[in-house]
Amino acid sequence: MILVVDDEPQIAEIASDYLRLGGFEVVVAEDGVRALETVRERHPDLVILDLGLPKLDGLDVARTIRRTSDLPIIMLTARVEEDDRLHGLEIGADDYITKPFSPRELVARVRAVLRRTEKRKSESDATTLRVADLLIDVTRMRVSRDDETIDLTPTEFQLLETLARHAGRVFTREQLLDAVRGSAAEAFDRAIDSHIKNIRRKLRGGAREYIATVYGIGYRFVDE
Repeated sequence: MILVVDDEPQIAEIASDYLRLGGFEVVVAEDGVRALETVRERHPDLVILDLGLPKLDGLDVARTIRRTSDLPIIMLTARVEEDDRLHGLEIGADDYITKPFSPRELVARVRAVLRRTEKRKSESDATTLRVADLLIDVTRMRVSRDDETIDLTPTEFQLLETLARHAGRVFTREQLLDAVRGSAAEAFDRAIDSHIKNIRRKLRGGAREYIATVYGIGYRFVDE
């Protein structure tokens, strides 16, 4: 079930109609308070969340959800400012789409986020990850391609593992820094951008690009 949260009836109706045509059950909430009530009562599989909501702002709704749940969130907003996207992603939103939007794109984004969520659940306890042509051995902190080991520093390994385990999700630089704090002191001395540059250099020669830059926000591991 998909929860659509938007105070504009026309937008909510369009999104709901296309999602139902796509085979999803849909419920609608028109404000932030009702959205949280619906999450508690109906336990949706994903939330499409407008940021500009009455009673309780969308960012506050997302922040409240994230305190207790990994429920997938797609931000739907007319706000195009970089700070709004950053705040939403830092809170833990899985994706964002701006108004006006293509309803078909919205349905495609929903399917993609749900696929990534299911993959994350199945891999959450995995000690090895296979992504693209890379084999990531979490226990040994080793990355290989075609049986050839790729030497990464501990910080580089943790950054690559974080991105690869959540392929397709956009991570801000702050989130990536949080992922390596406490176990790799060098993360404090060097910028995340430098680490990513080094990872890309070491992975060069593979069949594809692995890490994409999301300009103004951060990085993501490229979906297959």
